[in-house]
Order: sequence, then C-alpha cells, then structure tokens
Amino acid sequence: MATIYDVSVLAGVSLATVSRVMNKNTNVSEKTKQKVLDAMTQLDYRPNAIAQSLASNCSNSVGVLVSQLDGPFYGPMMTEIEDALRDAGKHVIIAAGKSNESLEKDAVQFLLDRGCDALIIDVEAVSDDYLIDLCKRSTPIVLINRYVAAIRERCIYLDNELGGYLATQHMLSLGHKHIAYISGPLFKLDARQRLMGHKKALTESAIPYESELFYEGTFKESSGCDGMRHLLSLQRPFTAVICANDQMASGAISTCLEQGVKVPEDLSFMGYDNIPFPQYISPKLTSVSNPIHEMGKMAALWVLKHVYNKTDVEIISRFTPSLFVRDSAIKLVNS
Repeated sequence: MATIYDVSVLAGVSLATVSRVMNKNTNVSEKTKQKVLDAMTQLDYRPNAIAQSLASNCSNSVGVLVSQLDGPFYGPMMTEIEDALRDAGKHVIIAAGKSNESLEKDAVQFLLDRGCDALIIDVEAVSDDYLIDLCKRSTPIVLINRYVAAIRERCIYLDNELGGYLATQHMLSLGHKHIAYISGPLFKLDARQRLMGHKKALTESAIPYESELFYEGTFKESSGCDGMRHLLSLQRPFTAVICANDQMASGAISTCLEQGVKVPEDLSFMGYDNIPFPQYISPKLTSVSNPIHEMGKMAALWVLKHVYNKTDVEIISRFTPSLFVRDSAIKLVNS
C-alpha cells in the first residue's frame, strides 16, 4: 500500500507539500498541485481518514440518530441533513434508536465511538436529564423534534401543542362538537403535546372532552385502522375524527370506506404532518404541517455554524405549524 512518503518521492516534492495539497491549502502552485495529484493517482494512494482525523482532531463526519429508518416522515429529514452537510464537504453516519431507551443510548455511544465531530439526534425514550448530561460532554449535540428548557439553545423543534390546537379549532369552526381523537403513543412528547392542544381548543369553546372517543395509536397506518374499528364499535355519535398523524388518518379513512362510512359526508377527518401521499388520495386530507425536512436542514446548519465555524447562517429553533385545508373535513349540516 502506497504511503504519503511514496507520493512525495514520485512527485519530487516534500512531505509538507503533499500534506498541503491533501488538505486543499491554497498556498501551493497549480503545477506542483497537479504533480502531487498525478502521483497519488499513479500510486492509487488514498489518505488514511482515521489518521487524518487523529492528526487534525476533526473527522468531517456527523452522527445522525433517528427513531426509525422507514416510513415517509424521517426520509425527508435525513435527506436535508445529508444534503446540507455534503455541500459543506461533510459526511453523515446514521443510526436508529427505535424509540427504545436502551437502543437510543447504545446508538449515541456508537456514534461517539466513531469520532463524529457532532451529533444530530432525534430521540424519544431517553430522559431530559440524560440529554442534559450528554450536552456537557466534548462532542457538540443538537436535538431535533424535541425541546428541553435547560439546553434550549441546542433544540430544533415544532410547537406541537399549537398544532393540535389548530386541528381541533378548525373542526370546531365547521360546527363539529362530538370529535373522536386517535393519538400517537403517549410516552412520546409530541403525541402528548398534540393532545394537549386538542383539549385546549375544546375547553376554549366550552365543548366537553369525551374520553370514550379517544384511542391511543402508534403513529402507524395499522393503528389508525384499529382505532377506527374501535370507535365505530362504540355506537356513540361523533361527526369528526382527528388523527395525530397522516399515516393513522389514512388507515382510519380506509377502514371507514371498507365499512361503508362516507368521508367526509358521514365523518370529517383531520391529519397531522402534511406528508405528501395523503394529498393525492380521495378525499385529499386536511392536515397540520410538520416541517421536519426544514428542521433537519436547520439542525445541519446548527452543526456547520457551531462546529465548523460557518458564520453566514441564521438558526431558527422554534418552528410554527400551519393548517392545510383540503377535502376531508366539511361544515356540519345543521350545526
């Protein structure tokens, strides 16, 4: 295997000059630079990335920890992170925590052991105290999709309570008073916050929260199907269903269609996340936005600013959801 010494001999330059070319130092003439590059090509020389990172104390890699790798939600986030970092000459190492405390901690340690310059983490099961302690270590950490007051300057997050409020307020404005709710798993902070927003909107309109019309799902399409079957089996009157994400809303609507329940004529529906595919089904899904792709890009920019000293970027920490009105929710007749 060729070494940097072999390159210097073949190119007829010093080791320091080869090093400057490898590190893209501009203080090298184009003629000399080309001689070094030609020698590297002829010898099939590849710099040892591990040795370089030890020498420079910089690996040019960023660890990214997400809850899961499948589904339509995390793909756009990871794409934006990877694009922003690659444009800056950095690379990502990805791990999945699967909303499990032990797996999340193992994944964090795995990324730290790889010598990542920083970590972008989307975690749901580990405690706030764990995250606060993690931020005291030497490797910079930025949280995405989570807010912890003690480390707020490291958090990129969405106002999920406002999102839940907007969803229910819209249904109330259409005259719906008996509203069923399919939530995400309540051990997840975003699911709890969306439910809090739902209850807040009901309280402001003096509409009682009907706990019987509540079903705790998993954020998966299948739990939307299960939740809808449960709600329909209750034989209780309701005219609208709010789902804590679009995937569950899609599953719930499919169950309605299977059982002869017309949407939106018999039941109005609201989703959350505003992911692409429910915008192309019939009826097109009314939803609350969750700009996860923008939050992913912002987390990458946070790393570029605070770790790689890129100063010409502005960091937005708190994102605000928006309501997208389509065809799945209509005004209640005789409301």
